[in-house]
Order: sequence, then C-alpha cells, then structure tokens
Amino acid sequence: MPDSIKSGKKYDMILDALAELLMEKNIRSISVSEIAQKAGIGKGSLYYYFPSKDAILDALIERSYERPLQTAKNLAAQTDISPFTRMAMLFEACQDSSIAFVKEKNNSSDNTSAQDFAYLHHKYMAHVVTELKPDLTEIIKQGIESGQSRFDYPDALSEIVLIVLTVKLDNTLLPSTPEEIEETLQGLISLLERGTGVAPGTLNYLSLKPYLS
Repeated sequence: MPDSIKSGKKYDMILDALAELLMEKNIRSISVSEIAQKAGIGKGSLYYYFPSKDAILDALIERSYERPLQTAKNLAAQTDISPFTRMAMLFEACQDSSIAFVKEKNNSSDNTSAQDFAYLHHKYMAHVVTELKPDLTEIIKQGIESGQSRFDYPDALSEIVLIVLTVKLDNTLLPSTPEEIEETLQGLISLLERGTGVAPGTLNYLSLKPYLS
C-alpha cells in the first residue's frame, strides 16, 4: 500500500474505529459496515483503503507496534556498530513490542474472548517474525562476512531466534516465571554461540534479564 494512503486521515480513522469496536465486541461480530459507520465514512470509501476486515486488522496491528519494530529495522543499516550489539538492541525491540501487545490485552474489555485473543496473538506473532526476520538475517550475514561469526543458514537462524523470543517474551502462549524465561533465553544464547562459532560468553550481554522484572 502506498505511503500516501497510509498517511491519509481516513486511513487512521478506519483503524481507530476498529480499535474502538474491538474494545466493545468480539472480532467475528464486527462487520465492515460497522467499521465504516464508526469511522464516519461510506463503506465504498473504506474499500478504497482496505479490501477486507482482515486487512484492516493487519494494518491496526502494524500501527500498534510500529515504533519498536521500526527501531529494529534501522539497526541493519548501522554497520559501524558491532553485529552482536545490534542483535542485543533488536532483542530489546522485540521485548518492547511484546510489552505493547500484552498491554493492549490488559486494556481490552471483557468482551474480548479467549478465541479473539488467540486470533490476535497469532497475527501479532506472524507480524513480528515477518517484519524482523529480514533485518536480523542481514545483521547475522554482516557478522559472517566480517569474520566475527560463521553459520551456513542465517535466514533459518534468524527465524528460530525470533520465534523463541516472540513466544517467550510476550509470555501469553506459554506462561512462565521470570526465572524460566531467563533460563530459556540463556539456552538460546548458548545455542547461538555454538551455532555461530563464537567463544562461550561472547553473547552473554544479549540477556534480557533487566526487562523481565
């Protein structure tokens, strides 16, 4: 979708309308007509911006987590910073997006059913992994090209890392104690060190322990 459309007033009005309706009703019962009515625009105008209700929901999720994810996206271009430092910064951005998601859940009304939340959670996870994967892959490749690490499958590695981070850090799919989360992250760091051939302890500072309190 062109940026000129995304920056339009009606585009945000549509997303705001869906956000308000999600606080009042479950997802399945919300129609495109309701969203248009809530936004104060015609149904035909809404379809100029979005082909379906699902597309509106995707855009709402994208907007909700735009800031922490944009921070991560900027990291791949900052080649003057160590790849390992940028990985730590990307981990933090992933944590920030997870906090934003959980906050949205806690602020939602009782009308948000478990099924609705599971559906939103699936979309959130897919969005985070999809958006961050190219950037983490690029950072890993830069580390390989500079001789600081080695790995034959950087694309697969970035996907594995992001799936583990997303599942553990939002702490909703598999609820865990802070200690259990920290143990999982330490295990992930150990696997990263072994898999990329760096010395044990090199990636210890990637730990997100300060963010788990």
